[in-house]
Amino acid sequence: MTLFNQHYPPNSETFNQLVLKQVQAALEEDIGAGDLTALLVPAEQQVVATIIARETAIICGIPWVQACFVQVDANVKINWHVVEGERVQANQMLCEITGPARALLTAERCALNFLQTLSATATETRKYVDAIAGTTSQILDTRKTIPNLRLAQKYAVTIGGGYNQRLALYDGILIKENHIAAAGSIGAVMAQAFALNSGKSIQIEVENLPQLKEALTAGATSILLDNFSTEQLIEAVNFNHQSGKQAILEASGGISLMNVHEIALSGVDRISIGAITKNIQAIDLSMRIIRTD
Repeated sequence: MTLFNQHYPPNSETFNQLVLKQVQAALEEDIGAGDLTALLVPAEQQVVATIIARETAIICGIPWVQACFVQVDANVKINWHVVEGERVQANQMLCEITGPARALLTAERCALNFLQTLSATATETRKYVDAIAGTTSQILDTRKTIPNLRLAQKYAVTIGGGYNQRLALYDGILIKENHIAAAGSIGAVMAQAFALNSGKSIQIEVENLPQLKEALTAGATSILLDNFSTEQLIEAVNFNHQSGKQAILEASGGISLMNVHEIALSGVDRISIGAITKNIQAIDLSMRIIRTD
């Protein structure tokens, strides 16, 4: 179910093209007609710099950092002291970067933006994954992502140990309350979804137990339980088992690190959390030039 890795296997051509596209857009946004401040540094000046983590984090975004520096100057070399997905501590050195001073200074902000944002998503995801360790539930993301960083953040979720929901609207059918209202009923909208014969997953959101029963009767095999209490989740899981329908049940809404373990113990298969991509706080990182050559 880790959809990002299915569509964009790491180190594949599709993955590399995704990274390159996002990096080029970020550099164009930041550099535009040119980096005026970098012109204050002699063109021939060579330097060595390091990137340091200022707090504990799960590192994610190394391919984006590599691309940022190399796109500015192919002569830049990076020696990484950590690997993707590694937990680092405050004041730990992540890498050494060697190359023209102007290139390092120009690429610095875009590189750090990617690294601090993707590491934040991976770090937050890992907190939730660790919180439900020992249960049978999985942590999933949502489409509540930073604009234009959807796929990068979904990659970061997998680095943090989580799983992806559909990547985008084209990647699956998720029937929510407004779809049900517009179609007229759960039965009607489910029938229309099946009639599309899209070959994609079909999931329907329900807000109470009567709707759950209606969805099961309509043939739903994947059901999102929106803002159910823990007691309602347990009841939903029990009814699903007793009915013999065995739909995949997913809890969503009102979930935090304080209650996610309790929710997992209800027996739901999946727990989707928008906070791991939309409520993140960038990891504190810094780049420092340590010597000139």
